Amino acid sequence: MSVVANSKIDRILAVDDTKDNLILVQTILESEGYEVDLAENGIAALEYVAQSPPDLILLDVMMPGMDGYEVTRRIRNNPEIKSYIPILLITAFHEASVAEGLDAEADDFIRKPFDTDELSARVRSLLRLKHSLDEQQKMTRQREDFVSRLTHDLRTPLVAADRMLTLFLEETFCKISPEMKQAISVMIRSNQNLTQMVNTLLEVSRFEAGKKTLNWESCNLREIAQEVVSELSPLASEKNLTLKLDVHQLDKQGETAGFLMGDPLEFRRVLNNLLGNAIKFTDTGGVEIRIFEQSANPTDQNWLTIEVADTGYGIAPEDQTTIFERFRQGRNKRSGSGLGLHLSSRIVEAHGGKIEVTSELGRGSIFTVRLPKET
Repeated sequence: MSVVANSKIDRILAVDDTKDNLILVQTILESEGYEVDLAENGIAALEYVAQSPPDLILLDVMMPGMDGYEVTRRIRNNPEIKSYIPILLITAFHEASVAEGLDAEADDFIRKPFDTDELSARVRSLLRLKHSLDEQQKMTRQREDFVSRLTHDLRTPLVAADRMLTLFLEETFCKISPEMKQAISVMIRSNQNLTQMVNTLLEVSRFEAGKKTLNWESCNLREIAQEVVSELSPLASEKNLTLKLDVHQLDKQGETAGFLMGDPLEFRRVLNNLLGNAIKFTDTGGVEIRIFEQSANPTDQNWLTIEVADTGYGIAPEDQTTIFERFRQGRNKRSGSGLGLHLSSRIVEAHGGKIEVTSELGRGSIFTVRLPKET
């Protein structure tokens, strides 16, 4: 039976320190229509995989120097291997060795001496898995490319609309009534909200596609926070909320307190999102952002901690575990696209930091960001 997937012959790498076993496997699989390459030890197999990843690996467990378990672990831990390669272990041992192989992230096993039909069936099964995963990756890449192109193209008309609406509001073309000004102001806010959503989606798609580039420089988190608080103060005032920035601990910790390496634009994006959400979901009381440095003990790395606390609705316990996932909207009717917190978490993680939330329904929430300090 000839096995061809998308007009491409599947390539299989057989690894065994016994040449007769290699020849046997090669004969069986080539008669099935596969292209079979051979490696006589683990080192040779790793070199082959690094240069030309196969569609499937048949791997003997017991080999001198480097056994099949170690070969499997190294393949699975190699970040340079972009596509998934199924691994079929060939073993003469009992169940314990099989369990060790599966724990090393092999996909299946077959015992020696193996039946020809069983080997062929297991190979076909794993190649179907390979083709399915490859197709899913292809569809994911196409979807991400589509989203990236779509959001990029949407920004142009949204920016143009914002400019034209602003000109109307400024009565550049003609005088307009107060009622019309109010209506145009509503349109401008809606357009700006949509632009912000598009920008967020574009940034998420860049992270997901691995195309996001951070501009690393020394950042003063105190200044960035002060700027964001100043920009969002009018929103808090409209709702009669207090908006406070507490940096008194930084004042006690020296001139370099509050500085760290990172992308200032991305830090601003995180703070703007966390504070904006806090204001959005708070009707009474206020929002406070606290920035301080801490270390568990003198030998630990120093961390800069940002806490954004509000007195809003709070978040249900079942939602707190998934709130940073993509498109995870809260249950509150004011919840947005579910992308802002996901993007914030990606930015924080890209800087080697952590973000978490603690919340109680009816009492508010605290979002905590911990970032490694400049060394």
